[in-house]
Amino acid sequence: MQMETEIKRAETPDDLEEYVEPDVYLEWQKREGVKVIVDYAFESLGTLDLGDWERKGGRGAVINIPGKGLLNDSHVVEIKPGGKSEPEHHMYEETVYVVSGRGATSVWLDESHKQTFEWHEGSLFAIPLNAWYQHFNASGTEPARYLAVTNAPPVMRQWRDLDFIFENAFQFKSRFSGDGDYFSAGGKAYKRRKWVSNFVPNAPTMPLWDYLTRGAGGIQAHIELAQNVNRVHISEFPVGTYKKAHRHGPGAHLVILSGMGFSLLWSKDDRSDMRKADWKVGGMVIVPAEGTFHQHFNAGPTRARYMALRPGNGTTQANFGGTDVDVNEGGGQIEYKNEDREIHEIFEAELGKNDAPCRMKSFVSWCNGVVGPTSEGAT
Repeated sequence: MQMETEIKRAETPDDLEEYVEPDVYLEWQKREGVKVIVDYAFESLGTLDLGDWERKGGRGAVINIPGKGLLNDSHVVEIKPGGKSEPEHHMYEETVYVVSGRGATSVWLDESHKQTFEWHEGSLFAIPLNAWYQHFNASGTEPARYLAVTNAPPVMRQWRDLDFIFENAFQFKSRFSGDGDYFSAGGKAYKRRKWVSNFVPNAPTMPLWDYLTRGAGGIQAHIELAQNVNRVHISEFPVGTYKKAHRHGPGAHLVILSGMGFSLLWSKDDRSDMRKADWKVGGMVIVPAEGTFHQHFNAGPTRARYMALRPGNGTTQANFGGTDVDVNEGGGQIEYKNEDREIHEIFEAELGKNDAPCRMKSFVSWCNGVVGPTSEGAT
C-alpha cells in the first residue's frame, strides 16, 4: 500500500522581523565600556593608546582581529601607580605577559588562603581557570602594563550567559587546589621542546631548544601553563635570517621579546593582499584569518625572539595539515626553495637599511649575502 504525505508550507508574512542572534561577547564589551581595537599588527604595546578601564586598575583596551569567529582576544591593561584591579574570577582562560612595570598577583579559591607572587617586565603566567585573582602595581610612581590573551569570545558565545561566566562558583581543583607553591619559578622539561610550569619569570631570556624544521638557526620551546587548553611557544632566530612561511588557523598573538624586523602576511595566492608589519621589542602581530600565510624576518643586528600565545586543541592547524610540513606534501609550510624571489628581495632590502648582511646563502640559492647557519639548526 502506497502512502502519500502532504507537505504543509507555512505562510510567510511580509512584516516578520529579522532574527538577530545574540552575541554575549559583544554585550560584555558594551557592559565593560572598554575601548575596542580591531587590527592585527601593533608596532608597540607599550605605547598603545588605551581608554578608561577602572575595574582592571586604570586603563585598558580589548583587541579583536578583523572578521568573525574569534577563537581568542587580548586585553592590554595598564594599572596606575600604586593601583590594583578589582578581584574577579571567570570561566575563560587567561594568559598574562608583563609588558612593563613590576607588581604582584594574588590567586585564591578560599579568601583565607591566598597565594601571592611577584612579577616584573618579561614575566609570563596564567590565571588558573575560574580562580579568584587580583593584580597590584608595586610602584608608586610608574604604571604597570600587561597583555592578557584569553579565550573569552568562544566561551561567552557558547554559554550566552554572563552570570554563568563571572558568577559560577565551581572550582577546578584538578587545575589549581590553592595549596603549595603553585607559582614558583620551577618547571619540568619534556620531549618535543616542552616546558611545563605555572610561572616563567623572564620569557625574553629563558633557554630554548633547537627547532630544525622552521628555518635557519631557529630555537624554540613550548610552554604549558596552569593546565590550560590555550598554548604558548617561544621562538628565536639568528641575525640575517628568517623563518619559513606557513599557515594555520587564526588567533596566534606573536609578541616580540627581542630584536627588530618585520612579518609578511597574506592569504591570496598572488599575494595581492600582502601586508608588511614592522616590529620591535614590545610589538605584536596576530595571525588574522584562517589560512593566512605569515613569515617572520630578523632585519636587525641582534637575534630576534617572539612569543606566540595561541588557541589550543589543534585549532591553529585546522585544514592545513602539519604546520611544519611542505605545502606540496599536504602541509602548511612553504620551503625556502619554493618561495617567491620577491620575498627574499624584500628581506635583503630591509637588511640594507640597517647595514646588515643577509646570512641565508646556505638555504636560498639566489641570496646575495653570505653563508650563515650551515644547517637549519645551527646558530
